[in-house]
Amino acid sequence: MNCLTKQEVINVIEGKGAASRPPVLYDLWIGENVFGWDARRRAKWLAQYPRDVDDVFLNLPDLIQAPPDAPNYRWCGTDKTKMEEKGWDARILLEDWESEEAEKLFETFPDPEYPGLIPERKPDGERYTLARWWYLLFERHWSIRGMENALTDFYLYPDETHRLYQKLTDFYMRIMERACAEMKIDGFFVSDDLGTQNAPFFSQDIFDEFFKPYYKQIFEKAHELGTHFWLHSCGKIEKFLPSFIELGLDVIHPIQRYTMDERRIAEQFGDQICILAGFDVQQTIPFGTPEDVRKEVRYLLDSYWNDKGRLMLTMGNNSTEDWELDSLQALYEETISYGIEKAAGAHTK
Repeated sequence: MNCLTKQEVINVIEGKGAASRPPVLYDLWIGENVFGWDARRRAKWLAQYPRDVDDVFLNLPDLIQAPPDAPNYRWCGTDKTKMEEKGWDARILLEDWESEEAEKLFETFPDPEYPGLIPERKPDGERYTLARWWYLLFERHWSIRGMENALTDFYLYPDETHRLYQKLTDFYMRIMERACAEMKIDGFFVSDDLGTQNAPFFSQDIFDEFFKPYYKQIFEKAHELGTHFWLHSCGKIEKFLPSFIELGLDVIHPIQRYTMDERRIAEQFGDQICILAGFDVQQTIPFGTPEDVRKEVRYLLDSYWNDKGRLMLTMGNNSTEDWELDSLQALYEETISYGIEKAAGAHTK
């Protein structure tokens, strides 16, 4: 199957016109676990289908471990190896903002000039290419402070929270500059889960004070570099979409199933931001039949289709071992065939 050109993907993202079918990015979330952890089998199976976007992960600092050649290239300022035994939400790398450890965190903040940041594999740039990393502001915040502490920091330690977010923002903007200087990059794709199934983690006031100033800097840096910025954010984040659009976010993922109404989102925001629609990974893929998958594909395309573009399709989140290849085959086939049908209808209007 032929891949879409870089320019076609750019046009879709920027609302300059739909391509011959929506860009398909399912492979970004389909891991080796679906194929018995066999990388070659995965590559062979995915080669049957279009891969409209290339991607490369930047080597960001680990939470606790540092590489031998850069002992401070980690997010925690002091040795926290014992925390590795705990679950992610239970790890508290910084227990007290008023401790010496807090200052140590800032003094030993990872250096964005670390040579190992840039991966060895350099994309050829023929397709639209993403540089990726996970955990931006809130996710990095709670991974350092623990979830409960992070949620109270906005009220109890606002100055320290702002300091952390600016420090993170400066780090991210520099690595974006490096990525563009050392590789052929068209966009950045990062994560910052801001919602639960029912509501955001925090109010609009908290978002406006603690997130908008830093998102604005990051998005503007991406545009200054001639790239797009893509954000993955799980949960019900409808309340924040107008702010993201105002700030210049280019692509939002996934509009999580069962948290928001897809058709209402498309009607309100579909002309203003590109939606990377995430196929349901909570119910349809693990538990549905191939026919259920085909129906869901049609629902997504009918809900989000936009003659100007502004629509791409991928998975809602990472794969699990219970994903069936028959369902994934139906996913690709229906997306391509019905996507072509939708596009042809649009082009004849």
